[in-house]
Amino acid sequence: MSGKFIVFEGVEGCGKTTQMQRCFQWLESLNISALLTREPGGTELGKDLRALLLEKSPSKPVGEVTELLLYAADRSQHIEEELKPNLAIGKFILCDRYTDSTIAYQGYGRGLNMNLIHQLNQIATGGLESDLTIWLDVDVEVGLSRKRGQAKLDRIEQETITFHRRVQQGYTELAASNPSRIVRIDGNNSQDIVQKNIQEILQQRLFS
Repeated sequence: MSGKFIVFEGVEGCGKTTQMQRCFQWLESLNISALLTREPGGTELGKDLRALLLEKSPSKPVGEVTELLLYAADRSQHIEEELKPNLAIGKFILCDRYTDSTIAYQGYGRGLNMNLIHQLNQIATGGLESDLTIWLDVDVEVGLSRKRGQAKLDRIEQETITFHRRVQQGYTELAASNPSRIVRIDGNNSQDIVQKNIQEILQQRLFS
């Protein structure tokens, strides 16, 4: 079986990490070689970039365009070091966030120029798109309440509710514009139901 690139997207607290872990275990049970990775932070360089992007430092704020460029740098390194080599040997890659996150967060959330974002995504990816993107759609308030019940919030999680609603609107419009690539799954359901729906979608889209 050839390699497949599966991305998980959604607002904060949508359940990506849990569902990716369960999906990884399911694929392994089917003897499908899989890889869990994330953006930012899927490489050694990316781990340093992730710290710069997500650790809140009021005395040294990250500029909005700087933020965008750091995400692009992380993505470029990730693709060359992890994504392309593992796809080439037939692995199923489960990736926590990819280009749609940049459009949703930096485009819709921050209000940065969409043409610039698309150009940087193209440069960073070299045209590599996901075979399938799973959008775990949850209410913004529900997702943030999950996060606030956990450890301390990172820089993005601490943004205003208005910001996160703009991000959610971005995902809604992206899914409507890319129905062949992005599949919405209701993340407000139980973990078991969400996982069952993910497995059904993978079987329909990638195993047939």
